[in-house]
Amino acid sequence: MVSGWPVDDPILVFGIAIVVFLTAPLVIRRVRLPGIIGIIVVGAAIGPNGLGVLERDATIILLGEVGIVYLLFVAGLEINLSQFIRYTDRSIVFGVLSFLVPQTVGMVVGYSVLGLSLGAASLFAAIFASHTLLAYPVVAQLGIATRESVTATIGGTIITDTLALLVLAVVIAAEQGTLGPTFWLELSVGLALFFGGVWVIVPRLGRWFFRTVERESYVEFLFVMAVLFGCAYLAELARVEPIIGAFLAGLALNRLIPESGPLMNRIEFVGNALFIPFFLLSVGMLVDVRVLAAGLETVVLTVTLLVLVITTKYAAAWLTARKFGYSHAETMTMFGLSVGQAAAALAIVLIGFDAGLLSEAMLNAVVLMILVVSVLSPIVVDRYGSVLARRSDRTAYDPRTVPQRVAVPFASTLPTVERDRLLECGLLVRDQREEQPLILLSVAQPGEETTTELAAIEEAFEDAAGVAAGAEVPIERETRIAERPASGIVRAAYENRATTLLLGWDGASPPRGRQVSTTIDDVLARTTQQVLVTTLRQPLNTTTKIAVILPPAINRTDGFYDTIRMLEHLAVGVGASIHAVAVGHEPDRYEQLFDLIEPATSVTVDAVDGWRALEAWLHSLEATTLVVGVCPRSGAAGWHPELRDVPLRLVQHAPGSVMLVYPPSSDREDNRQFLQFG
Repeated sequence: MVSGWPVDDPILVFGIAIVVFLTAPLVIRRVRLPGIIGIIVVGAAIGPNGLGVLERDATIILLGEVGIVYLLFVAGLEINLSQFIRYTDRSIVFGVLSFLVPQTVGMVVGYSVLGLSLGAASLFAAIFASHTLLAYPVVAQLGIATRESVTATIGGTIITDTLALLVLAVVIAAEQGTLGPTFWLELSVGLALFFGGVWVIVPRLGRWFFRTVERESYVEFLFVMAVLFGCAYLAELARVEPIIGAFLAGLALNRLIPESGPLMNRIEFVGNALFIPFFLLSVGMLVDVRVLAAGLETVVLTVTLLVLVITTKYAAAWLTARKFGYSHAETMTMFGLSVGQAAAALAIVLIGFDAGLLSEAMLNAVVLMILVVSVLSPIVVDRYGSVLARRSDRTAYDPRTVPQRVAVPFASTLPTVERDRLLECGLLVRDQREEQPLILLSVAQPGEETTTELAAIEEAFEDAAGVAAGAEVPIERETRIAERPASGIVRAAYENRATTLLLGWDGASPPRGRQVSTTIDDVLARTTQQVLVTTLRQPLNTTTKIAVILPPAINRTDGFYDTIRMLEHLAVGVGASIHAVAVGHEPDRYEQLFDLIEPATSVTVDAVDGWRALEAWLHSLEATTLVVGVCPRSGAAGWHPELRDVPLRLVQHAPGSVMLVYPPSSDREDNRQFLQFG
């Protein structure tokens, strides 16, 4: 060993780790392997069983444990919760098969072939019956985390690991002589209280926090971290691994942290840059290839474990795919995700070793198995997940021929809280696949105060740009000077090829002869783009349901299908279900229209007899319901004079936030007259 190794200076240790996180993925990608493999391999090379540059001390172990907990938490956040709930049966089937097949085969081999006792054979099987989502970073990078088969695999992981860890608890209790009615009672009550408590309390606590606490980026992040590690610790008290608590915390906060928002971006950044790489480095440091020379027993056990984990995990994936009609690429992606081993396998073998049920050779064999599957798992997921990603790109909808561009006009005097909520809405409405900037727009009126107003606009733009930058969304700034704000807004919208305009409304009664307000009505009269008018009374990430109000004959309006598609995109973004209400007519036709977009969230369609009945229904809604009124423009198909007061009705009777959606319409002869008259 070189003099001065292992390095013990904390600054240098951290610096070496950061250099590894930076360079190892870049180098390994040159040979067309996933970047996470590079960190694992370098960890093995510089760890205590390699060159000895770094010791796997308490700090590395701590950061590694934080990393795997963080990894499962992010998986819970990124999963499509509506799809997860809708296809719970797929997660249950895969989770049970992914446990039962390896556990059954492993117990038979361990007891009959390896000569282990029944308890030892049970632990031997539980080692590879569990699995760790080592390749999840590859899935996230490919953008396939919301695919049905991947969702089923992630959900099934929790079932699989919980069952495997229950086997560990039962075997150790039997070995210690404490397996009895009291053990089963404590275990059942503990698990029920843990799962039920987290699922019920965390979402309510989160909604209260995001509604009432001042929105500062670091405060929100610290709250999320407190929930994560609190749930992870409670999982330990309930006799399951912290990773179970972390995943459940992610699911519980899933609807409150939009995928396209700044908070999600910060969570992913910290995980991808620090915590998850430390977990991979820690796994690599466990590896000691020298044990292969220690004796034939270690080699035999390593080969046996590898054969069993690969065959049984593939069998579970194949059986699930056959039952639900998944493709070969989906089957192999499920196999690649579930063949990874780390946290749960290590916990089982270490506890079994300490209890005297498993030998040192078994411990060494498990570490070697982890090394092999740590390389195999990301390779398989990268290869076949790339196939799924390409298919998704080909089947993704084509928004006609014009890319979506969202413009957000706002006044420089708009309070910061209201402006931030408007921007949050813009980030959610914006389709990330388009990779188009968010257009920030403000209009100043000519006069003595113009210079002061322009300075205020620039200051507001700077604050808004910070919010967008937190979500890694590019922006374009547009300032106009015009006597009438509507003229500046409309001119900028056409010049910047905006397809959607997002405007705020205070909900005040409109002037006589107006629908919403003078400016908004003028914008509606002079544009053909989709226009969203919002009165946001609370953060959108606290939304639990979107109530869509459908006036009579609204389906005849140009662009209605585009609006339905936008609402589905918004619902997925905030993790809410859609409850559409057709006013005065049968809902069947709208059920068919919603089905056409194959929604990734739950959709129900009902009917009410008329506007009076609708008002009573609105009063029954919770404040966390976003009410969306789909409105035709005046004079367009589907328009009726009785719709003139609908915007004010919705704002007055809805207890929560309100959005008015005016679908895009075909060109009208006078839609650009403002360009002629300024």
